Amino acid sequence: MSPITILIAALGGEGGGVMADWLMEAATQSGLPAQATSIPGVAQRTGATTYYLEIFPQDRKTLAGKEPVLSLTPSPGNVDIMVASELVEAGRAMVNGYVSPERTTLIASTHRIYATVEKMQMADGRFESDRVIAAARELAKRSVLFDMRKLAQESGTVINAVLFGAMAGSGELPLSREACEQAIREGGRGAEASLRGFAAGFAIARGERAAPQPPAPPRRATELEEILQLGEERLRDYQGERYAALYRARMKPFLGGDRKLAATVARHLATWMSYEDIIRVADLKTRRSRFDRVRKEVGARDGEPVRVIDYLKPGIEEFASVLPHFLGKRLIAWAERRGKLDAYNVGMHIRTSGLPGYLLVRSLAWLRPLRPASYRYREEQALIERWLGCVAEAAKRDAALSWEIAECARLVKGYGETHRRGKGNFLAIVDALIDNPPTASAAEQAPAIRKAREAALADPEGKALGAALGRPVVWLKPVARA
Repeated sequence: MSPITILIAALGGEGGGVMADWLMEAATQSGLPAQATSIPGVAQRTGATTYYLEIFPQDRKTLAGKEPVLSLTPSPGNVDIMVASELVEAGRAMVNGYVSPERTTLIASTHRIYATVEKMQMADGRFESDRVIAAARELAKRSVLFDMRKLAQESGTVINAVLFGAMAGSGELPLSREACEQAIREGGRGAEASLRGFAAGFAIARGERAAPQPPAPPRRATELEEILQLGEERLRDYQGERYAALYRARMKPFLGGDRKLAATVARHLATWMSYEDIIRVADLKTRRSRFDRVRKEVGARDGEPVRVIDYLKPGIEEFASVLPHFLGKRLIAWAERRGKLDAYNVGMHIRTSGLPGYLLVRSLAWLRPLRPASYRYREEQALIERWLGCVAEAAKRDAALSWEIAECARLVKGYGETHRRGKGNFLAIVDALIDNPPTASAAEQAPAIRKAREAALADPEGKALGAALGRPVVWLKPVARA
């Protein structure tokens, strides 16, 4: 007989270690030899912590004193039960060969917590969930897939209890339901909520209860009128009615022409005009809706305190962005000459759920009325006007060309180094292919702009864009030398 091999991949705070302890406790109570090890994951969501267990499915009494030799590490193709607390972790396990159609039961939650590599992309870098689910059904001997985070929230517990219930309900564990539930009770605090989550996961895995329906993906506005309305609402919330009126005025020249172009400009203009600065970040972090969302995500009950600590690392650019324009410009120029743009970033841990921390961050949000006089505001508005002028001029020549130029607004986003790179890529394309195009033919200019834009979105380092343009992309002025 061979041991039952179990590999668990769980993110921080999801109770993967507790679940491994439950399995070990249930196996011990059942008289089965078992062994567990763990490998810590990497910070910033580049990998989960993995727990590997082997349970020998024969009672110690029948072994007559013999002890099975159990392994400390999993090997590809030799995992009986693969458990993933998030969908892309299931995909990572399949890529690494831990899911095989001859042997493996895959149990995974279908919700998403986006990985750092997805967030780093200049464009939409999210992995396609449907591809992971399709692969799971093809590569696993059996797959148990549903939104376990939602079920955990409904049960008032953590996702590990639902995962444990799904494992027990799958019938692949050599453990009884009673032994699993007793192991949870032995855990003490929060046992009743964990048992509710366990029962829910168990029933779905057994087919006794329907899995919760996945939430509908956010619908993207496609009609011009709807985009304009949403844009105005966004900018009214960002800076007030006068700013929303500026948005309407900027859109007016495009409303009588091509509707596809107008919709594209309206979407990108609203996003660009509501650029991220420390005023915006401070405002969003101190809204009541944000604290309500955090309480819901951690499953806090009424009356239970929740501590929220925000990790910030502002630097020269963030400080200069809210200064009056002439001061901010001089500070940035000084930092660029000396190569000091990233030299003075200060790491801060601020408890925004407490009064001192909340007031400190909220005081930055109160600078909103002063934003129009700030350095970042003036710089962004000038760049926006330049972009709009390029789009309007191209619209007189060719619809496809104007649309490609309008899409270039996707390059400018974020703050700090991300914004610096995006702005540099945008200006490189404008200078090389729009203001000084190598050809006068719109039919040739449009695909060249598209190719350069896609290269910039695919490679934030700028090497692909440099190759597309035939010259290196420079984001910063050269550092002055003594």
